[in-house]
This record gives sequence, C-alpha cells and structure tokens, in this order.
Amino acid sequence: MENEERILDAALEVFSAHGFRGATIDQIAEHAGMSKPNLLYYFRRKQDMYEALIARLLDTWLEPLRSLDAVGDPLPELRCYIRRKLEMARDFPRESRLFANEILQGAPRIKQLLVSELKPLVDEKAEVLSGWMAEGKINPVDPRHLIFSIWSTTQHYADFDVQVQVVLGPDLGAEGRFEDAARYLETLFLDGLSPKPSETAKPRIRKL
Repeated sequence: MENEERILDAALEVFSAHGFRGATIDQIAEHAGMSKPNLLYYFRRKQDMYEALIARLLDTWLEPLRSLDAVGDPLPELRCYIRRKLEMARDFPRESRLFANEILQGAPRIKQLLVSELKPLVDEKAEVLSGWMAEGKINPVDPRHLIFSIWSTTQHYADFDVQVQVVLGPDLGAEGRFEDAARYLETLFLDGLSPKPSETAKPRIRKL
C-alpha cells in the first residue's frame, strides 16, 4: 500500500504537468524513486495509474457538493460550499490541473464517470437550489449555471495560480490570496442570491 501511494503521488505530479499523453512510465518511476520493473509490479499500465487517480479525484472533488444540505439555511450552506471549493483549489492544485487537462481533451478516459457520478449529483443539488428559490429563500437563477459559476471561479485560483500571483504581486502570500478571493466570491454570489425586501415591506416614514 505504501509503494502504491508513492507511485500514485509521483503519477499525479507527472500527469498534472504533462497530461496523460505526455506522461511516460519512465518519468513516473523516476519521480517515485523506483525502477520501472518495480513500478510495473504494482501498476501494469499508465492507464491503470491514471484511472486510479481520476476515480479518487472525482470522489474528493464532489464531496463539497454532496455536503450541500437541503434542510440547511441556503446562504450559509452556499458560503460553506464556496469556501470548501476554494480550500480545495489551495490544497489540491495538482489534482485540479489533472482534472482540467482531462476535460480539455474531451474527457476521453472519464466520460462514463461524469455520466454516472457527476451528472446525477448535479441534478440532485440543482433540485435543492430550485426548492430554495421556489420558497423565496434565494433569488431565482439557473441552478446548474450557478454551480458551473462556482466551479469556474474557485478553480481559477488553482489552475491559473501563477497568473494570479503575477497580477496581485509578491507581497500577498497564498493565505492572503485565498482569503481575499473567498471574501470577494462570497460577496459576488451571496449578495446576488440574497432576496431583497420588497418595496411594500419597507416601513413608511410619516411626513411631519
């Protein structure tokens, strides 16, 4: 088990940097500090390592969305979701790049996983969001596009971290970057989703 984890960590490093096509077993063995025959004892093909990483990644990646609680208060639930997605961008940048590379190639190796695991979960949580909207707890928007927007804005800080660092400058460390991003995204999404008091609900001021 220890050697398998060592191999998968090395494979993650190589795949996230070079993609599936550009990565070689020799590169992975070198990063793992193992001989190629020793590596092949645990994983016979490059595809086997890649599929093991992707299955683990998708399960981890979807966990924050699974945790979105239908009986919870919508705005705190969404705030927690945004924060957890940003934490994942901060803590798992290699995994984010691996997933992005696969999607950019048309998801040839994970298409079935997207159909069988990702889509049903998004459909389920879209129903939760639609229910909150129907109850007037958040403003009505397309629930699936809301999920897409949260994905894209949070993962930007993993996939384009070098660009973010250059634009923001060297004085702002990783914690500062992600905390500023969290506050901004909370304002962007939660203010937009918060129902505004109706005009009729506003207290009338009596003229003197």
